[in-house]
Amino acid sequence: MSGPEIFVIIIVILVLFGADKLPEMARSFGKGMREFRKATDDIRREIETSTSEIRKEFTETADSIRKEVTDIADSVTKDVNEISDNITKEVSEITDSIAKDVTEISDNITKEVTEVSESIAADVAEISDNITQETTVGTESVAGVAAGDPEGIAADAAAGDSDNIAKEVTEASEGIAADDAAGTGDSDAVSKDENKNDVTSGIKKD
Repeated sequence: MSGPEIFVIIIVILVLFGADKLPEMARSFGKGMREFRKATDDIRREIETSTSEIRKEFTETADSIRKEVTDIADSVTKDVNEISDNITKEVSEITDSIAKDVTEISDNITKEVTEVSESIAADVAEISDNITQETTVGTESVAGVAAGDPEGIAADAAAGDSDNIAKEVTEASEGIAADDAAGTGDSDAVSKDENKNDVTSGIKKD
């Protein structure tokens, strides 16, 4: 209570009971206050005693819940980290495998292209050699044919008769082949060489 309230109570006591009763009333009031305070303390102590077990249970329950929540959070964090590590590992393995496959495919393509290029180059070289060889053989064959009948070929050449030239070349080639097969090496070969020289000289003159 505040000061004005106490002052009002004192005035009321003086009016009702008189000044003689004031000390006795004060003692009674003080005793009542002490008993009231004691009762209040007893009630508080009883409440605290009776609720201590409840508070303890609440505290233990809260601690247990907090511990369980912490354990669950730690477990979830651990699982998430493991899953993340596994995903990262799998992605790395897949990436490495893809890179390896791409490298192998690139190497195989490069190897195949190189082999094809080398094969084409070899074929081109072989064709070129064959053309050169056939040209040389054809030149030698024509020279041999010309040696067989130089006068007829020269006359046909002068007349511009290409059909007769081809015919005479064919016949002369067959004759030379027959002579070679029979093993003839007589004076006709010498005459053919002389006639070949004459034809060559005549062609140069023309």
